[in-house]
Amino acid sequence: MTWLWIAVAAALTVGGMIWLGRLPRAARPLAGAALMLGLAGYALQGSPSLPGKPVAKPGEPEGFGEAITDQRQGMAERFGPAAQWLGMSDGFARTGKTELAARTLEKGLEKHPDNVDLWVGLGNALVAHGGGVMSPASALAFDEAAKRDSTHPAPTFFAGLALAQSGDYRGADAVWSELLARSPADAPWRADLEMRLAQLRVAMGAPPPDADRTPAP
Repeated sequence: MTWLWIAVAAALTVGGMIWLGRLPRAARPLAGAALMLGLAGYALQGSPSLPGKPVAKPGEPEGFGEAITDQRQGMAERFGPAAQWLGMSDGFARTGKTELAARTLEKGLEKHPDNVDLWVGLGNALVAHGGGVMSPASALAFDEAAKRDSTHPAPTFFAGLALAQSGDYRGADAVWSELLARSPADAPWRADLEMRLAQLRVAMGAPPPDADRTPAP
């Protein structure tokens, strides 16, 4: 289907150049060669089947838009029923089927309604489906996860990530600061959290942590 539309577009382009643009007969071979060169380049390098990838906004700290499925940092179980549903949902999300990813987790929650990881995964899936914006539905999913286990780090971590992605830096700072205060020193997610919190504060206008140090002579 992609090549069919390309052929239609090429035909319309040629027709427009000849009849609407009144291209001289002597210049038609050159215009046709330029068109064929463009089609050949697309055939060699184009990948229309790949899903779209959002581009970070100017000034957005690198890391806020990373795939949250790869950043669980030891917060979610790697085996068991939750892991199976999360794996299926991640597969749909990677191909751009964000709605199906969310529906998969909803099905998992029908069988395991008190599973914290599934509620967090649903919140993440809803954020992805909303284009990286924290919606009331995703906020509710994170709240439901926190109700199941108030000591679990994942609801707070990913709620903060969703707020940062949405541009609510102050809200994300408050959420992540609270999580950092109660995280053990050897927690596997602590280093990643500290890095993101530092990036967040730079984005808010705070100087980098090393900015006030006097350089050595």
